[in-house]
Amino acid sequence: MATYGFLSVLEEELEKHLDFDFAMDWQKKNHAVEVTFILEAQNQAGVETVDDRGEISNEDIFFEDYVLFYNPDKSRFDAEDYLVTIPYEPKKGLSREFLAYFARFLNDTATDGLSDLMDFLADETAEEFAVSWDAEAFEKGRAELKETEFYPYPRY
Repeated sequence: MATYGFLSVLEEELEKHLDFDFAMDWQKKNHAVEVTFILEAQNQAGVETVDDRGEISNEDIFFEDYVLFYNPDKSRFDAEDYLVTIPYEPKKGLSREFLAYFARFLNDTATDGLSDLMDFLADETAEEFAVSWDAEAFEKGRAELKETEFYPYPRY
């Protein structure tokens, strides 16, 4: 079985800790890994919503958001397209401890986001919904990690 460095470990940790549907996209030429997660909410009241493409709907909500792991020297992207972007060192990679912490933090963030989405649907005066990443809390928790085993960015 081929090993895919931190991609394999990231997938394992997301499967263990993330309570939401997700997908991973390995962007080999861009030296990046994109994680997509989906929030699903029933729109029982039939509230009309407008998505980022300007399409109006009163159907149930399927909200996608994205996280990007990237090589600071080689990856090209627009940070505005992502909930958060996380650099990695290509040879050193990322630790299992960090990836487990990331998966738990992402789950907490998505859980809060789903709650906010439900509040948004219930509040007739609300005009906008977005998931929020608490960068300060994330970095504080990251600083407390004891990282031991690192997995490099995969080679192909």
